Amino acid sequence: MISLHEGKGTKAKKPPERAFSLRLTMASCHPKIWRRLLVRESMWLARLHDTVQVAFDWFDYQTHVFNLDDLRMGNPAKREDLIVEDDRDVALADLDLETRHQFTYDYHFGEGWQVEIKVEKGGVVEKGVHYPVCLAGERAGPPEDCGGIEAFHDMLACLKAPQSDLGREWREWLGPDYDPAVCDLEKINRSLKKLGK
Repeated sequence: MISLHEGKGTKAKKPPERAFSLRLTMASCHPKIWRRLLVRESMWLARLHDTVQVAFDWFDYQTHVFNLDDLRMGNPAKREDLIVEDDRDVALADLDLETRHQFTYDYHFGEGWQVEIKVEKGGVVEKGVHYPVCLAGERAGPPEDCGGIEAFHDMLACLKAPQSDLGREWREWLGPDYDPAVCDLEKINRSLKKLGK
């Protein structure tokens, strides 16, 4: 005789969602500019782009690309020398972060910025924590349109001489609130809360 419950089996328990700590460091910047983010593995790669923009106080005016070994994902492009896949259909879980130690993010190719992203550790998503969240960081991000890494270092030198013509010009362009030594975690996290998953 066959039981009414036979063949139903038990539902497999879904493993808990993972979270990852990522350390983002601006390449070639001295002194170092960095952020530590906590993100969910279900986050879209395009949302990580939005998170990087917030973390460094940029405005998404330029193109971007994530470099993962031979893969390029970001603003879609197909040229002879470059193929960039769309990052809107890829979740961090698809990138196998458990075994990937690092990748990079380029913003505004050429005179722009490269962010080295190191996968520090994984854990389980905690209840009550809003993801993404910026846990730590040092120094303000470089202003988006300041002209690239060399111009940024020149800008920092000019700001140390505020009475010089260039020092006054930079201060006027940057506004009174820009302090290159300050990473405003509260401001970053307020903005990150406005982002979705």
